[in-house]
Amino acid sequence: ITCPGVLLKDKQELYLNVFVLGQYSKTECVPAVFPLFFQEKLVFEKEFANIVDPGDLVKLLEFDTAVLELIQLVPPVGKVLATYEENTRDFLFPDPKLTHGRRGLEREILMKRSPSFTGIAPKLRFSTISIISDSLLSLGRSHIQ
Repeated sequence: ITCPGVLLKDKQELYLNVFVLGQYSKTECVPAVFPLFFQEKLVFEKEFANIVDPGDLVKLLEFDTAVLELIQLVPPVGKVLATYEENTRDFLFPDPKLTHGRRGLEREILMKRSPSFTGIAPKLRFSTISIISDSLLSLGRSHIQ
């Protein structure tokens, strides 16, 4: 996360909180000095029962929201410095083109800064990789095809 020219007055560490597919995960804490480096892989898995058509999965992802929050460990509960929200489909699959790109291609987004955050909006650079697999339900157990 970059934010040129911004110095944080509070010196407590920061982390990135990520909510995708109904699941929360957060990064390890890093020092409160920009640029912030989170060299981590966050993994989210979800099974969608009764989905046969990929188009139905796309519709479900369009109604789900992915949320990213930059949080500083300021007592008592932490302070949200910036957020980013987008429907999960566009977050996971940002390029609507039919051409194939490189897996894990880096992306950049501008986060929305909170009113208490002074300076410009932080820019987050990250990549996503999505894997979709089919499964058959047989005798109550899922088998990967």
